[in-house]
Amino acid sequence: MQTSDSAVFGKLTRAGKVSLAKGGHLRVAYGDGLLLVADGGRLIQYDPDTRTAQSMNFHDSAAEIPLLRLLTDPGKLGAAYAVVAQGRDQVHLKPLKQGLPEVRIEGANGLPRRLAWTDPSGAGQVLELKQARVPAQEFPPETFQFQAPKGTRWLGK
Repeated sequence: MQTSDSAVFGKLTRAGKVSLAKGGHLRVAYGDGLLLVADGGRLIQYDPDTRTAQSMNFHDSAAEIPLLRLLTDPGKLGAAYAVVAQGRDQVHLKPLKQGLPEVRIEGANGLPRRLAWTDPSGAGQVLELKQARVPAQEFPPETFQFQAPKGTRWLGK
């Protein structure tokens, strides 16, 4: 569940499913159809309402959006953040680089459950991982591949 609270748009909430694997593999499928897919090299965002897709370099995106790095490769966070433990299941990420947000993480059983930060527009963001767990088996490779539906318009190409 992702909640955004901004002065411009008010409070917005989206629910979806997040799948992660080592090496920059990510799939976020929101209930309204919005889709983010990363195969380790490219990050693709697809919006079914506008039938548009956008492809970005994953590593560039992860540098600008630290939440991507946190979710897909937490071992590399030390390059951008000082990690400060604040209790048994709480961590505060303090940015080492200008322009990065502070991030507060709450967890349970070694897994993150709630991440909170303020984005560059000033909107408060909260990501709650309701049923976080390590899957019993690896995701099939096609989980992290994007097949553009017919008629998709690519932005920035």
